[in-house]
Order: sequence, then structure tokens, then C-alpha cells
Amino acid sequence: MVLSGQKVVVVGGSSGIGLSTAELAKNEGAEVVIASRNAERLNAAAVKIGAKAIPTDVTSDESVGQLFRQCGRVDHVVVTAAQLRTGPFKTVSMDDVRATMEAKFWGAWRVARAAEIRGGGSLTLVSGFLSVRPRPAAAIVGAANGALESLGRSLALELAPARVNVVSPGIIDTPIRAAMPEAARREMLAKAAAALPVGRVGLGEDIARQILAFMTVGFATGSIVYLDGGGLIV
Repeated sequence: MVLSGQKVVVVGGSSGIGLSTAELAKNEGAEVVIASRNAERLNAAAVKIGAKAIPTDVTSDESVGQLFRQCGRVDHVVVTAAQLRTGPFKTVSMDDVRATMEAKFWGAWRVARAAEIRGGGSLTLVSGFLSVRPRPAAAIVGAANGALESLGRSLALELAPARVNVVSPGIIDTPIRAAMPEAARREMLAKAAAALPVGRVGLGEDIARQILAFMTVGFATGSIVYLDGGGLIV
């Protein structure tokens, strides 16, 4: 088990990519802490995978600080937390675009500042391929993702000898899409899968395996890996 004796904190670990990452780390022998805002969902996830749950709001300096005061020094930190509010550029509200940056970008910033990561450990941020493959009505998400990728490279210098990397997923079938009507969700995912060279959309486990690689490959820092099923080449 490649993470035996190591402590892993997954911020955003109650569902989707975060939960898949936490479960994979647990299976590899790590002591796992998961954090997110929704305490009920967080506690259920913690029981399911045998992790410790610490409710945390990434938009709050105090909440993020309290998380890492409870955790102490850790080996690996993963940030998947995101509360995305978007819409057409001319009409999306400023409250919504500020909330998106506050949660996804500034949330990751807060985590990176508060975490005490052992030398040789890692911080992995999760962005998204809209940073390089924009779509209409999603400018704020692409901007937040691009900012995260730039932040990851900068932090690889500032936080060394801790290692900092970024994973940028394409279209992933996660609970973040559960708000869509089921028929519309299935149709959207089927169309996306048909357009990709791999013939399917991604799963949380696909991204989790790359995050695990960043935890364990000690020569990786300042890297951005796009996992999109070939979406950037079609």
C-alpha cells in the first residue's frame, strides 16, 4: 500500500472526484480526512470509506484554519471543492461570479496557505479543461480554472519542498450534474462520449488515479495534467 502511514486531507471529499480520491487513498493505506460544507453528506461519506470528517467552509478563513489546526502536519492535500455559478457573460450576476471565484479559486488559496505539508508531500489542485477549451456561458469557470493552474505553478516554487500539481478534468460524470433532469443529463453525457476518442466520459476514479500519482511520484511538481478523454484534440 503506497500511502501506508501517511495522512491525506481531501477538501471537497464528500462526493464526486474528492470522494473517489479519498476512497482510493484509504485503500492505499492512508489516514484520510475529508472536509466539505455539507455536514450530513460529509459524515455519510466518512462512514462509508472509514475516514475522519471535519465540516469546512472554504469561503471562510477561520473555517479553513480550524481544519488544519485539527489535522496538524499532513503528507498530502487535495482540493476539489467548487461551488460553480455561471451563465451568459452579459447577464450572469456579479454575486454569482464572485461566489464562483470565492469558492473555487480563493478556497484553494486559503487551503494552500493554511495547510502544513511535510517536505516531499504534495498539494494537488483540481481545475477543469474550460481553462483551455472555453464554452459559451462559462467564462467565469474557465477564468477560475486558468487562475488555479497558474497558482499551482507558482506554489510549486513557494511551497517547495512540498510538491504542487494540478489536474484538469474534462467532462466527468459526477453528482455535480445531479441537478439536471435525468433525461437531459443522460443525453448530454451520451453526446459528449460520442465526440471523444475514448468513447466515454470520465469517472471520478479516473481523476483520482492521477491525483494518487501526483502524491506518489516524487519528481512531479509544477505540472498540469489534462484528463479529458481526448477532448482537446477533437
